[in-house]
Amino acid sequence: MSDELPILVSDADNELSDLLDKEISTYNVAATGYDDGRMLQVSVRADDGQLLAGLSGWTWGGCGYIEYLWVSGSHRGSGLGSRLLAAAEQEIILRGCDQVALSTHSFQAPGFYLRAGYTECGRTPAYPRGHDEIHLVKRLA
Repeated sequence: MSDELPILVSDADNELSDLLDKEISTYNVAATGYDDGRMLQVSVRADDGQLLAGLSGWTWGGCGYIEYLWVSGSHRGSGLGSRLLAAAEQEIILRGCDQVALSTHSFQAPGFYLRAGYTECGRTPAYPRGHDEIHLVKRLA
């Protein structure tokens, strides 16, 4: 019977992404007992509201995860990324977490995270081709 069901492939479907997130979160809570998931957002904006730097991720089950950290080209190297990361880590600690994880690509910022005390814990080779995705973790005090 399931062989007869149509399969739809598309580029983008935000409704599907939101539904999958809800369903997976429901499953994860049932499997782990942790229902403390919260989004995490940190940003720096110019006086006119323009985004200069931002970080997003979440906390759940005693862990933090940083999904995105971006600093505008004109502010890279100024310490703004380090300030964002420190603010996120402080909030993650305040939420009762003792570690934070993230992934970056070999052409992005692995050195930045290593200097901030992160340790490589895994690697996906050739993602994308010619580069690696690097998985990092940091224990928090």
